[in-house]
Amino acid sequence: MLVARALAKLIKTGALILIDARGHRHESGGALPGPHVTVRLTDPSLHRRLLFNPYMAVGEAYMDGTLLIESGTLEGFLEVLLINEEAASGLPVFRLNAWVERQLRWLHQHNPVGKARENVAHHYDLSDTLYDLFLDRDRQYSCAYFATGAETLEEAQHNKKRHIAAKLLLEPGQKVLDIGCGWGGLALYLAQVADVEVTGLTLSVEQHKVAVERARAAGLADRVRFHLRDYREDSGRYDRIVSVGMFEHVGVQHYREFFARVRAMLTDGGVCLLHSIGRMEKPGNTSPWLRKYIFPGGYTPALSETLAAVERERLYVCDIEILRLHYAKTLRHWYDSFQANRARIAALYDERFCRMWEFYLKGCEVAFKYNNQMVFQMQLARRQEAVPLTRDYVSDFERAQAAGGRAAASGLAAE
Repeated sequence: MLVARALAKLIKTGALILIDARGHRHESGGALPGPHVTVRLTDPSLHRRLLFNPYMAVGEAYMDGTLLIESGTLEGFLEVLLINEEAASGLPVFRLNAWVERQLRWLHQHNPVGKARENVAHHYDLSDTLYDLFLDRDRQYSCAYFATGAETLEEAQHNKKRHIAAKLLLEPGQKVLDIGCGWGGLALYLAQVADVEVTGLTLSVEQHKVAVERARAAGLADRVRFHLRDYREDSGRYDRIVSVGMFEHVGVQHYREFFARVRAMLTDGGVCLLHSIGRMEKPGNTSPWLRKYIFPGGYTPALSETLAAVERERLYVCDIEILRLHYAKTLRHWYDSFQANRARIAALYDERFCRMWEFYLKGCEVAFKYNNQMVFQMQLARRQEAVPLTRDYVSDFERAQAAGGRAAASGLAAE
């Protein structure tokens, strides 16, 4: 009854019908248009857990199958919760949860080298087959770039790599560092389009293994090298540094350390491109469910705390681009592919794992659509004249690359 009363106060957009574990039906919302969803609870202990620890209990109950969606969809259910979330912030239990999270923020984001390796292994050392079943062929596990919104996932991920290459202002023979290189797709792309030498760093044993083999198979092992190494353990000097989807794992108390290493490793005329998920509001905390089950040690930073660390390390911010709904579109593609291959993924793991990843992928998509999440690309340099005065070079590079691709395709068709 307490949960039902709270929902009745909170839900104004959309409607949620809750059937509790005793079979009682509670209706809330409906004042403003939105999704209509019915959920059933099958475990009486959820009544108390949902009231006192909702951010953890909802995800765990969905994983365990003790929260069932009887009508509507998971997407609709999460939309109702997130659209109405702001009203919940004033309730005593939500204020208490937020206070506790703030007190423990330093602990949750403490990522020394050893802990960082453990956190990466938790997520990225899963089965290779899993990632093949929902990512694009190049295994780009970060926000794609939708120039029109109508692109396939493959096209949008290629756009992303091209967009990043444009901002790096690559020249033949340069040395490039890729911090958090994943399975090596971006490093290989940069070496191919610009004839540069790339060093990729990862903490994932499985990613490193795949990346090394990909470089060998592409005949690029002499110019693209991958190391199982933390960014704090690298002592090289580079003309260009790129980091995509890794900054979210650094931890707030390590931001100055990160940018100090970037500055130390950049040559005087060097350029860095940082691509990261961020939040469009003040600094906060990671969802406790996401932190426990998906990304331990992970956190999406506010621009304010990121820029504060950049300023203290005396790096020039040459450009910032905010990608708003690009990640929501990316996550929709991933979720659809995951669902298309759900039976194979369940055979790899189990039903609970599938429900956990459904909740993760769809929850993140909804957060990018309705909540506080976005992606930023920040271009940094040690010297302010390291990049041109205007951004024309970005579109010029992308048009030239696109034209080259069309010309190559025409040549192959003629043959």
